[in-house]
Amino acid sequence: MESLRGKLLIASPALIDPNFHRTVILIAEHTGEGAMGLVLNRPAETLVADVVPDLSELADEDAPVYFGGTVASDSVIVLAEFDDPSVAGVVLDGDLGFVASESADLDDVGRGVRRARVYAGHSGWGPGQLEGELEEESWIIEPPQREEIFAEDAEGLWAAVLRRKGREYALLSTMPPDPSVN
Repeated sequence: MESLRGKLLIASPALIDPNFHRTVILIAEHTGEGAMGLVLNRPAETLVADVVPDLSELADEDAPVYFGGTVASDSVIVLAEFDDPSVAGVVLDGDLGFVASESADLDDVGRGVRRARVYAGHSGWGPGQLEGELEEESWIIEPPQREEIFAEDAEGLWAAVLRRKGREYALLSTMPPDPSVN
């Protein structure tokens, strides 16, 4: 299978795992060894300034920490747009990448970041696991638009991406979270 690095995974209505119900995941890595991504649309009530005040230089101090996934939920990942991508720890696409965990001077990095989001944890798949979920039609693949990655209305992102995809996907976007109460 071709790598899904840089693509969005949109949870299909068939995906019933509560950890991923109506999620939109940006895939950061996808190889034969597995995949890693960040849930883009699960802001927590916890603020960056309260949990990781050192990162307030990168993300607004009143910004929420986002729940990136169930793997290593006590670790922090910063996704950012860089003025100079060479200061990124890992470049995902063009000027989009991750702040290096060993960045000695966050002030210097912060001055070169246009916008950033702080994530607690990430989503992960072992070898062949994501491919199996795709065969089960648990995920819908879509290229991202940059504004979606940093969407102001993160909780409305699932429906917005499906509407953008059009046709039957736009219809899916109108489904209530629990169709049984319809």
